[in-house]
Amino acid sequence: MPRRRTLSDQHLLDLVLTLVHAEGPEAATFSAISKASGLSGSTLVQRFSTKAAMLRQALLHAWDQLDAETARLCASIPRTQQGAVALLAGLSQNYGDSAAVYADGLRLLREDFRDPILRARGAAWSKVLIEAISACFATVSRPDVTARLMLAQWQGSLLWWGFEADGPVLPYVESRLQEFLAERGK
Repeated sequence: MPRRRTLSDQHLLDLVLTLVHAEGPEAATFSAISKASGLSGSTLVQRFSTKAAMLRQALLHAWDQLDAETARLCASIPRTQQGAVALLAGLSQNYGDSAAVYADGLRLLREDFRDPILRARGAAWSKVLIEAISACFATVSRPDVTARLMLAQWQGSLLWWGFEADGPVLPYVESRLQEFLAERGK
């Protein structure tokens, strides 16, 4: 009879993500996760087979969380230009006031680009965002183009906030997106 798991996969993957955010993807070793979780290295090998598989599962878990948050936000916003701002601002607020937290997320992005399964999750997320933002610009001639431009503005504003970081991310992103809307309205 198999032994009962003392830590759920969800909790274990959260531990992997915490370590990866703090120290980078290279730090997610069986030894480090064993120390953080109290599970033996052999138990981790039984669950994940390889370090790469463990990292992939953790990043897929992160994508699941992001997809759930995106769906929640998409369901809660009005289908207006301000709703598009609210969606993207809502997706930005996890960075808080720390450019370092944002930078740590960029290390994960590298892993997403390298792995075809993770890259596909990013592409699928992009489609969801484009669809949601397009619905907020239904009255313009090319809502999909506006959505892509707004997404580029959003990501650019996060990047520049990371360099400038003289305050919280939320007002910075919101003001840059409002500037974008004002310019598009001319």
